[in-house]
Formats: sequence, C-alpha cells, structure tokens
Amino acid sequence: MSILSPLQWTSPSIARPLLLATDLDGTLLAGTAAARRRVRDLFSGGLDGAKLVFITGRGLESVIPLLSDPTIPLPDYIIADVGATIVHGDLRPVEPLHHEIAAHWPGAQVVMKALAAFPHLQLQQVPQERRCSFFVNEGGITAALREAVEALGCDLLFSAGRYLDVLPRGVGKGPALARLVQAEGIDPASVVVAGDTLNDLSMFEAGFRGIVVGGAEPALAERVRKMARVHLASHEGCGGILQGLAHHGTLVETMAAAQARIDQRGQAELVMVYHRLPYDEVCVDGVVRQQRPKSPNGIIPTLLRFFADGRPGAWVAWSQQESRNPDGFVSRARVDPARYPQLDAARIALSAEDIDLFYKKFSKEAFWPIIFSFPDKAEFNQAHWERFLEVNRLFAEQTAREAAEGAVAWIHDYNLWMVPAFLRPLRPDLKIAFFHHTAFPSSDVFNILPWRRDIIGSLLQCDYVGFHIPRYVENFVDAVRSFAPMEVLETVSCAPRFLTYGCALGVDKMATRIDVGGRQVGLGAHPVGTDAALVGELVASAEVQAGMAEIDAYLNGVTGIVSVERLDYVKGSLEKLQAFERLLEQHPEHAGRVTLLNIITPAAPGMEIYESLREEVDRTVGRINGRFSTLNWVPVRYFYRSLPFAEVVAHYGACDIAWITPLRDGLNLVAKEFVATKRAQGKSGVLILSEFAGAAVELHGALLTNPYDQASMTATLHQALTMGGDEAAYRTARMAAIVAEHDVTRWGDEFITAVARSGPDVLALAPARAAA
Repeated sequence: MSILSPLQWTSPSIARPLLLATDLDGTLLAGTAAARRRVRDLFSGGLDGAKLVFITGRGLESVIPLLSDPTIPLPDYIIADVGATIVHGDLRPVEPLHHEIAAHWPGAQVVMKALAAFPHLQLQQVPQERRCSFFVNEGGITAALREAVEALGCDLLFSAGRYLDVLPRGVGKGPALARLVQAEGIDPASVVVAGDTLNDLSMFEAGFRGIVVGGAEPALAERVRKMARVHLASHEGCGGILQGLAHHGTLVETMAAAQARIDQRGQAELVMVYHRLPYDEVCVDGVVRQQRPKSPNGIIPTLLRFFADGRPGAWVAWSQQESRNPDGFVSRARVDPARYPQLDAARIALSAEDIDLFYKKFSKEAFWPIIFSFPDKAEFNQAHWERFLEVNRLFAEQTAREAAEGAVAWIHDYNLWMVPAFLRPLRPDLKIAFFHHTAFPSSDVFNILPWRRDIIGSLLQCDYVGFHIPRYVENFVDAVRSFAPMEVLETVSCAPRFLTYGCALGVDKMATRIDVGGRQVGLGAHPVGTDAALVGELVASAEVQAGMAEIDAYLNGVTGIVSVERLDYVKGSLEKLQAFERLLEQHPEHAGRVTLLNIITPAAPGMEIYESLREEVDRTVGRINGRFSTLNWVPVRYFYRSLPFAEVVAHYGACDIAWITPLRDGLNLVAKEFVATKRAQGKSGVLILSEFAGAAVELHGALLTNPYDQASMTATLHQALTMGGDEAAYRTARMAAIVAEHDVTRWGDEFITAVARSGPDVLALAPARAAA
C-alpha cells in the first residue's frame, strides 16, 4: 500500500496567495542573471504572502549550502531526495510525513544487497537518505530489475536517460507535495509547480498548475503536452518560471522597496568599503571638520593613491552621529579635493550604540577570538548578530548607490563580512573584491561560528577574495569545502616567495581559483607591506635622530630589546614577559646587560575583555623588576600608552633586537617597520618573530620561535643576544630586500591587478604612482 496515496482535495483550512514548488537544477538555479534576480525578489517579500518549496532530487545535505546563497530565495519547505525527505525551511522535519516515509524504507544496506546481482548499476556518490540512486543506461532497466525493486516494496524512477532512483513505495515529488499541501492546510489552487526532467512528472500528474521550463527533457515535455493546466515555457530556468507565473495569472512584478532605492547608479569607478573614513572628523566651534589621520603610516594612504589621478571614486564608511537619521546630516563629503579631485566620502550615519554593538562588542567578542583560534573566549549573541547584519546591509546599500555600472567594490575586513551577501543581489554588475586584514582560521575553528554558512555564502558572492598569506587561503578553501561541493581550478606553488615547510604557517601550494556551484571565485595571498620610504624619511628626521640619541643615552651600552604591540590576548604579551623572566633566571650573565623596552598600546575604550589581561601584565612587570632590578639597571621599561609613530621608529633605531612573539597574528607590520628602520640606518638588527605571525612565512632571515613553548622563547632570545655581527648583517640584508621590494604600494597594486584579472569587463585600475 502506498504511504502517499492520491490526495483528496478538500476545503483548505488556511488559504495562501501563491505557493511555488520548484525543482532546483535546471529550473530555479538556471536562467539569466536578471531572471534569477527577479524570482529571488518575488519570493523575498516582493510578492505578498508568496511561499516557496524546493523540490529536488538532491539529498538534503546538498541543498543546505543553497540556504546561505543570497542570490537564491529562502524556501518555506524543502522536499529532497525525490520526495523521500520533507522538512521545513529551517530543516525541521514535517511530521508525521517524515516519519511515515522512514518507516516504509527497507534501508540502504538491504536495497544494495538485493540489487548486487545487477552489476551494471553504478551507485551515485552523493548524499542521499531513504533512497538509493544509481547511474544506468536505459537498456539496463530490465524486467528482472523491476521485479527485484518490487520485491523490496519500493518504486523505481528513471529520468534523464541515466538516473535511477529506488524509493519507498508511493514516494515521489508529486505525492510528497500533495501530502505536504494537505498537512499544512494549503489551498491546492494556490500551488504552481515547475520542473525540467522526468523525475518532476509526478508533480504535474498530481493536478497542480504547472510550468515546464525551456530546455526541459523532451520526454517530460511530451508527457505533459496534453495537460491543460501545464504551461510549456520557452525561456530556460527562472525565465521560464516567470513566463509560467504570468501565464497562470500571477502578478510577477517585483515590489522590493529597497531595490527601488538602489536602481540609481553612481559615478564611482572604484568604491572603497572600509569601516573608517579616510580622515578624522573633529568638531571645531560646533562645526565638523576633516583632519588627516594621526598616524601617517598605514593602509589608508595607500588606498587613497588609487584616486590621486582623478579617478571617480567613493569611500564608504561610518560616521558616528546621534542616530541613523540625524537632522541635517549630509551623507556625501568631498575628500581633500586638491589631492583627490573626484573622491567622495559616502558616510553612513551610525549611532554610538550601533558602533558599540557592531564593532566593539560583537566583532571583537564573537569574531575576533575565532579568527585567531581562541574559541574559548568567544561569546555569541544572536541579537548582536542581527545588529551586525543591519549595519552590513547599510554599507551594501550605500555602496550600491555610489558605484557606476560595472565598477569595482573593494570591501575590507571581517567586520564587513556580510556586505557581499547584500550587495550582490542589489548590483550583480559589480566586481566585488574582499581583503582580510586579519588571519583566517582553520575550518574546524571557523565552523564554531553559529553563522558560518552565512559568512561563507557571502564571501562566495565575491569575484576575488584576498588574504595575507597562503595558509589563510587554504584555510578558507577548507572552510568552503565543508560548506558546499567545490572544485579547485587553479593552484600555484608558494616557494620561493613564502616559506613552505620551515614554518608553522607554511604550505607548499595554494589555490588561486575555485568553482562552487558554477560560480568561480579568485583567491590570492597579498601580505600588506610597510611604507619603507616614509620610515626612511622619519629615520633621517631631526625628531627621530634626537629620540634615538635619548634612548641610546638611557641604555648606556646595554642591549635594547624593543617590543611593540596592542593590548590583546592574541599578542602574547604575558607569555613574552614570562619568557624574559625565565631568561634572567637561566642566564644570569644577561642581568645588567639587556633591557626590554615594552610598549603596549591600550585597547580601544570600552573593551572590557582586556582589563584582566592588563592587570596580569602590570603584575608581571612589577614582579620582574622587583626581582632583578639594581640601583643602576631596570630590566623592563614598560610603556602603557600609544606613542607617536616617530617615537616608535626611534625605539626601533635605538634597539638591537625586536622581539615580536604574538600567539597569533594575521601579519604583523611591527616586524616590517623594524626591518625598514634598520635598512634606513644601514645597520643590522635581529628580528625574533613568532612562527604564528603571518609575516613569518615572508620574512626570510627572521629568527622564528614558538610562543607557546617557553623553552623555545628563552632559547631564541638567548641566540639573538649572542649572535655574531656577520650573521646578524646577513639576516638583516635578506629581510631588508623583501621589505623594500614588497612595500605597501606594491601590495595595493598587486591586489587590484589580481582583482582586474579575476573576470571580464573590468575598468583599468592601476593607481597613480605619485605619492598620495
């Protein structure tokens, strides 16, 4: 007896305006970009009350990745495994339907054993539940095979000339949909079905209004040709769905209000999407004025260079205001017209609460610990995630308004992870690039995030995704591989540019192009460089020369070790101090001969997560100085404040050793700044660098250490203190050549060149070589 007997239509308990039950491959997932976008809009709020059912031969596991694709509307129900799986859109089983199907399935092992006598059946290596799917030629469907399937109490379904499904008796797309409609009290007259192969036939035979899309399997078109309620569309995929909905009298014009706001096109050929404005906003006599950023060394000046030749551009960033809609707020402001004559700042008004939740709390408490592999410190708050989405949506909508047709949108860093998801449906014409300024964790750590599928789905809307080093590229690829079927299309060798086997973060090959569901995404490693020319100018300046002389006088022949880092548990400040204490214990000959100049920049105000760390650092510095200080010598000089960059460079120049040992770090520019300083001085220095800092795979010549191993930390510091001059000079020269060649200017040029190569029809984006 069939567990899904023919449905007896009854008066519905609940009437629904429209329910579209559509096949996926060849139907909902096919058609032109414009048609797919229109269908997405219709079933994402554009058609009042409309419901959507995915009805597919795929296993449920293969459907899940689609739920995070922002170009595809979210379903209210999913019928997978050719009708053998019936769940709600949030993946909860629809009971009792799901249980009834499972109770009548003999089990995959029983089916495989019974069909072992038919060696021409080739099992499909795909996720499947409550069914067994095979490849077979049409001639292989013999009477004996049909009898064997019948004896199992199952049905046989053959489609597309090669696909064979063995299903529980009475199970199929049509019967499953009919029972779902009955169980959920849906008006059968409101249902429209769409498909393209013979395994969709049962949907049309169930009596629903139907659409056979263009390019369908000829056998299906022939079988439904005389069905009065079925429309044979000429357009493929979503285009055919739209034709069919119009034929059946359903309004298909999109009503999305947000789209109406975005349909305008801006003039910017290049849009920088960054959380910070390219200037500081200061209030002078009640008037907000622009002020150049306090630190001249960094990413912002490099990004501004792309607009120095007069290229039309926009810089999308937040501006803290009393509310999101303050009185008299002007969103657009010209950025330094003398330098960048066609660059506008496109400001997004955010309240202090928005910034606090989106950036200071959520990004730092949920994402930051995961990015740097400290999952035990992560805190997940769904309400904060919702605020994060709101802010990312605002960034996407502003970007869509500013960008010219076919422009490049360059999005920066993890706090804007979801911008591509909102931007791609709004502006499918744009080339979207994303750069991670942090690390990217291994997939097992990244997948701890409750919203991992949303984030990966968003990043896969990009044309190009960049990271600092190859290891992070491969970590991303692994995360994608755990999310959806993926094919690596291109790889490159990492040597000699990067270390491969000699470092914890080394890899020998890196994927540079992947394909996920027919969408290709370019990938690359682009370690940010420092501004070596600026460092050279500072070293030659009177201010820095005086600073170095002052520090030299204080050290008075004692070897200076400089350490510069922000207060953060990922930076390993406490572990470093403990290793220094251990050095003085194990090598008392260094007492009085070495001083650690420990500069720690405070965390941003309101970051409570770091307060306990600061207290521990304070106590440890006090303990070391209390144990080892003499009247003429203090082992640790501790600065807990932000120093001007010129003063930091003076410390680099006056010290012989830089001790940079984060537990994790995306790159670490301090290491490069130290090397650039020594290069400008024409002197040698020793760089001790954690092998868990991204820069470790790039800076050949650094002394690498494991910050988790106190013995390694102590031994490496002792090695640096006793290193001969020739070896130090050789190591410095190797690193100096790398830092000079791969500076921040080259980083920007190489990234935007890689973006331009990631697809067709890209505007020329090489920046002006003149200094910004």
